[in-house]
Amino acid sequence: MGGQDKDPVDTDPHDNGSLPVFRWKQAGPGLATRRQLREMGLRPGGQEPVARIECRGGRRFAWLYRIDLALPVRPMTLAKEAALDRAMAKRSTCQQCRRRYHFCLPLKTLGSCLECYDGTPADPTTYTTPPATHRLAA
Repeated sequence: MGGQDKDPVDTDPHDNGSLPVFRWKQAGPGLATRRQLREMGLRPGGQEPVARIECRGGRRFAWLYRIDLALPVRPMTLAKEAALDRAMAKRSTCQQCRRRYHFCLPLKTLGSCLECYDGTPADPTTYTTPPATHRLAA
């Protein structure tokens, strides 16, 4: 029973202590976060972060990437679009009434839309009607 085991430490593979840290809105020109790159139609493209920006007293941060090394965002393909639509349909379709809403439903907490959960009427402009079902075999 030599020494005490230390608690596991959350380490960041990008930060070895050598990256510069900027305060909120103090980053130099030519640097951008992932979100800022996305707004410009760019992506990091495999480059490692060159700095980080901190806000809220250092409790939150974002990685900064060089804009000149960023690559254009890959175009949306039909297969990607179909996969995203299926994923969103799962999050926005009530499992009881089969209506697809124009927003994500609280399926983890309620398990259905509000109308099916407690009778709160849904605005008809917030959903699409469920697909017609075949009733001859039922």
